[in-house]
Amino acid sequence: MTKTAAIIGGGVIGGGWAARFVLNGWDVQIFDPDPQAERKIAEVMDNARRSLPGLTDVALPPEGTITFCATIAEAVTGAAWIQESVPERIEIKHTTFAEIQAACAADAVIGSSTSGFKPSELQQGAARPEQIMVAHPFNPVYLLPLIELVTTNADATLVETAKKLLTSLGMHPLHLKKEIDAHVADRFLEAVWREALWLVKDGIATTEEIDDAIRYGFGIRWAQMGLFETYRVAGGEAGMKHFMAQFGPCLTAPWTKLMDVPDFTEELVDLIAGQSDAQSGHHSIRELERIRDNNLVTMMRGLKAQDWGAGALLNAQEAQMRKGTVHGAVAADLPADALVETAHRTVPLDWTDYNGHMTESRYLQAFADATDRFMQIIGCDAEYIKSGGSYFTAETHIRHLDEVHAGATITIRTRVVMGAGKKMHLFHEMQEGERMLATGEHFLLHVSLKTRKPTPPAAHIEEALTRFATGHAGLPVPKGIGRAIGTK
Repeated sequence: MTKTAAIIGGGVIGGGWAARFVLNGWDVQIFDPDPQAERKIAEVMDNARRSLPGLTDVALPPEGTITFCATIAEAVTGAAWIQESVPERIEIKHTTFAEIQAACAADAVIGSSTSGFKPSELQQGAARPEQIMVAHPFNPVYLLPLIELVTTNADATLVETAKKLLTSLGMHPLHLKKEIDAHVADRFLEAVWREALWLVKDGIATTEEIDDAIRYGFGIRWAQMGLFETYRVAGGEAGMKHFMAQFGPCLTAPWTKLMDVPDFTEELVDLIAGQSDAQSGHHSIRELERIRDNNLVTMMRGLKAQDWGAGALLNAQEAQMRKGTVHGAVAADLPADALVETAHRTVPLDWTDYNGHMTESRYLQAFADATDRFMQIIGCDAEYIKSGGSYFTAETHIRHLDEVHAGATITIRTRVVMGAGKKMHLFHEMQEGERMLATGEHFLLHVSLKTRKPTPPAAHIEEALTRFATGHAGLPVPKGIGRAIGTK
C-alpha cells in the first residue's frame, strides 16, 4: 500500500523532502502558494533523480506521485507524515500548525524543518502539542541522511513511528531528547561561521583560504569520522585521555573569539573519555586507522572523479607525475615494435570485494582506462573528441588469471591486433612484476559523435594506429588472444 506524505512549503528544503519521499515510493501532496512552486520542485526532482538512485546497489521502488494542492487541509488529508518547511517566523509556523491539525489525522507525524526553534516554542497554542516535533534536515535533503529529531513533550508512539519512517527513507534520525536553540549540528556550524567571519574581518585569511582549510583538511576527516572519533585516533594508542591531556589546556589559550568554555577538570576528561570508549572502544586504534583510511580513500577518489576539492589536487598531481614519463608520451615518442605501457598504478582500497581481491568490474575499469590512455597516445584525446570523433567499444573479453589485492602495483601493456579504417582491436596484458594477472581483449569502432554511426578517424589517428598495428604484427602471438567462453 502506497504511503502519503504532505509537504507544507515547497522551497529548497521542502522540495528536497518531496524528492526523498517520492523516490522512495511515497505519494506526496504539496501546498505552497508560490506560483513558481511547481517549476522549482520539478527542477529539484530532476537533480534528485540524477543522483539519489546511484547511492544504492538495489533499485529504488517505483516513484510515487506528486500532487499540488490548493489548501493545507487538502494537502494533509490522508498523510502519515506532514513536513512543515515554511519561513522561519514563529507566528507563521503557529498559524500553519493550527491549519494542519484542524485537518490531519491525530496519529500523523508532524515534523518541522526549523533550524532554530525549539519544539516547545513550536507547540505553543497547538491543539495537540505532543504531535509536533522538530525534524531538521540538511541540504540537499534527498542525499544527506542526517535528521535532527528533537522531541520535547512529544508522544512516545509518534516518536518511534518517526524514527522508523525516517530510517526506511535511508536517513539517520539523530534523536535529541533535550531541546536547545539551533539543536546540535547548526551550533557547530555557527561556531565555525562566527570564527570565519572574524578571520576575514581581521585580514587573517580570505574566504577561499578558509574554505581550503576545511575542504583539504579537517572537513574530510569529519565527513567520515566526526569530531570525537577523529580526536580519539589523534590520541594514538593512549586513546582519548592522552589527546585531551595534550590539547585540553589549549582551550584556555586566546586563540578564538569563542572563549566561553567549560572548566577543564578531571571529571570532564573522564566523562568524555568514557563516552568515547563506549562509542568506539570495541575497535583497536589500528582498526580505527584502517577504517579511517578506507573512508578517506573512497571519498577522495569520489572527489577525484568530479575534479573537485581534494580530488582536483590529486588530478593535478597525476598530470605533473606523467610529465617526462612514458605515460605522458604520444605515438611519435614510442617505438612501433614494442608493447605500449598504458597503465602503471596501485590498486586502491575501494577496488576490492568481499573475497579480498579486486572485484570484476574494476578489471574492466582498469582495461578501459588503458584503452583511454592508448586513444590519447594515438591522438584521440579530449580536444579531438570535442571536435566530434571518438571510439566506441563494441566487444570485450576479459580473462582473470590470478588474484589482485589492494596495494598491488599493476602494469598494463597494450598491443594493437588490428588497426585500419574504422576498426581498432586491442589486447591488454595486466601484470604485477612478472606475474600475469589478467588479459583484456577489446574491439572498438570509430564513430561520429554527431551521427552516432561508424566513420573513418582523422588521418593522423589512422596513421598512428596503423604504425603500431604493423609494428606489433611481428611480435609473438600472446596466449589467450581470440579466446571466447565455450564448452567442450
